[in-house]
Amino acid sequence: MRRIAEAYVGLRWQSFAVVALCALLASSLLVFSRPIVMLVDGERVDTDVAPVTTANAKAFVPLRSIADALGAETEVDAKTGAISVVLGGQTLTLRVGDPHATVNGMPLTLKHAPFRVRGRVLISLDAVARALNVRAKYNSREARIEVVTPGIGQAPNPGNTEPH
Repeated sequence: MRRIAEAYVGLRWQSFAVVALCALLASSLLVFSRPIVMLVDGERVDTDVAPVTTANAKAFVPLRSIADALGAETEVDAKTGAISVVLGGQTLTLRVGDPHATVNGMPLTLKHAPFRVRGRVLISLDAVARALNVRAKYNSREARIEVVTPGIGQAPNPGNTEPH
């Protein structure tokens, strides 16, 4: 009986050491990880739900935050669940969980269906770029998402000598 108790105590210490090591590793990863910075036309966009990224450098951004920063109007139809984003002449309409969207009434199949995180709708950065005619990129090394409206966030081309 005593051997069983001693073996159990030894096992508890081993389990404790493994759990402590895992906790130390996880907390180190959190300490050294950087939050993702979102920029729209050079301006930082703060959100209550952070963008979601994947191991293969895909980024999903909060739709309303990006739309608001771009100056778009966002509407939600409570009956149908349709979400419409209007930016200039572009109208994106989509539903959470459905990869089938429309842009100006024309079908657009999204690679990834929009989803919710803590009540916010997230959409792939690629879909934002295609649907709203903006340039968008995610730099995983710098933990940075940049969205640029054509003609606004671009630096002038020094080689361009044409009159404006």
